[in-house]
Amino acid sequence: MMPILKDIAAIAKGMSITFREMFQPTVVENYPDGPGPLRGAKVQERFRGVHVLQRDENGLEKCVACFLCAANCPANCIYIEAAENTAEHRVSGAERYAKVYNIDYNRCIFCGYCVEACPTDAITHGHGFELATFNATNLIYRKEQLLAPTPAHLGANPVFNAAEVSGGAPAEVAPGE
Repeated sequence: MMPILKDIAAIAKGMSITFREMFQPTVVENYPDGPGPLRGAKVQERFRGVHVLQRDENGLEKCVACFLCAANCPANCIYIEAAENTAEHRVSGAERYAKVYNIDYNRCIFCGYCVEACPTDAITHGHGFELATFNATNLIYRKEQLLAPTPAHLGANPVFNAAEVSGGAPAEVAPGE
């Protein structure tokens, strides 16, 4: 008889918490109607979103096609083809550049190993999180989609210009964000 009363008391205690929370107002983020580049969504600074291929201070690509990101990827979702820089066609500051740089987000697990392996800090995680699609081929992002429009220190990625944005400067969002 005593164990049954304890069980009933435990159920009543649990239901009291449920009923108390049931009448509290719901707190939600103002997404997708909010202000700013993320439209009201709040992401942490260390959030691992869609990758961004960064540019250097001269506007050239930082990627030197060393293949370390692809070698470290446990999901094998990064595909790179290298090409040589020439005097008349300079894409990066090194001898080589990534002619093709694809990331297959069907396979990517957002582990960050590619970011850690990159010796030139060419690949970073952005804050892009809207990847849903009805067609799986749309989840293969090409270099043109991943490449930042301007160097990071000029505001291409909100991760790098967080202080300026909080001071009132507009946030320019990199591709995929």
